[in-house]
Amino acid sequence: MRITVISSTGGHWTQLNEIIKKINENKKKNDILYIVTEKNMILKNRNDIFFLKQQDRKNILFFLTMISNTIKSLYYVLKHRPNYVISTGAGVTVPYLIFAKIFKSKIIFIESFSKTRTPTITGRIIYKFADYFFIQWPTMQKIYPKAIYKGSLY
Repeated sequence: MRITVISSTGGHWTQLNEIIKKINENKKKNDILYIVTEKNMILKNRNDIFFLKQQDRKNILFFLTMISNTIKSLYYVLKHRPNYVISTGAGVTVPYLIFAKIFKSKIIFIESFSKTRTPTITGRIIYKFADYFFIQWPTMQKIYPKAIYKGSLY
């Protein structure tokens, strides 16, 4: 099974690592591709890692970075053809998730642990087409009525 795990840096990556640990505990052999922002330097020496540029909506070059990441995302989807994509956000992951869905991947999205009452921009976009959309707080069920609540990743 081909799985892509994708997130931006910081708390999104920390949360995704909790899921990666569970995948690696599974005895089944999975082909896992990691896609992270380039600020995740600790992973640079691995050959199963691909990088996107960190996107800052306040940066004047935001749209150029977004276009570059969108092109890279399409390339990565076509190259890896994942069966499943697991993401904790943020915005840099949106193009990859859209392309993966177009090419028939199952999308698993986990809304941020830090969001207890308001949605993320990424969550609002991905909720519309994710195959499995998880929330980490029961209060978020009002915002995402079809979401799955199983507790937090921690």
